[in-house]
Amino acid sequence: MKHQKRECYRSADFQTREDSETAEKVLSGYFIKFEEETEIFPGYFEVIDKQSLDGVLENSDIRALFNHDTSLVLGRTGNGTFIPEVDEIGLRGDIVINQDDPDAIGAYARVKRGDVVGCSFGFIPTKIDTQQREDGSVIDRILKMELLEVSPCTFPAYPKTEIAARNKDYEASKMELLNRRKNELKEKYQR
Repeated sequence: MKHQKRECYRSADFQTREDSETAEKVLSGYFIKFEEETEIFPGYFEVIDKQSLDGVLENSDIRALFNHDTSLVLGRTGNGTFIPEVDEIGLRGDIVINQDDPDAIGAYARVKRGDVVGCSFGFIPTKIDTQQREDGSVIDRILKMELLEVSPCTFPAYPKTEIAARNKDYEASKMELLNRRKNELKEKYQR
């Protein structure tokens, strides 16, 4: 099953800082936290596995955007203005703000003042473990992903197209589970 790009929103504890020597402005925070269960929509949950980012940062050019807007690039790994690192908690990163870009300065000011307190990340899941729970809900454990971008953002980033795409994945996952159970029962009773 081919997976589509997803965006995942969470509250964040961003920090702003200004280097006293270079006067660089930096946004820092966790964009992904491992093992935090998120309800995407009623009955469908997602959790990011600790192994999901193994090897992902090598040879990647991940963008740091503002509100998932590709015209508001705050930094990128390719030129060293977005510096991500994976630890036991998740993916944290530093975004070095371009002081010649009024949009980037505005984004920094919004985070500093506390107007923007959320973050999101855009990714394509490449390996998922889907489980149906006793209560009928489904949980996807993202075991591996292609990370495309991270974003400090104002609101949850689930436009209707994303919800539809995820709902389609959810329905396909339910059918896959059902077919797997049918095959297991067939094998069990054909012995």
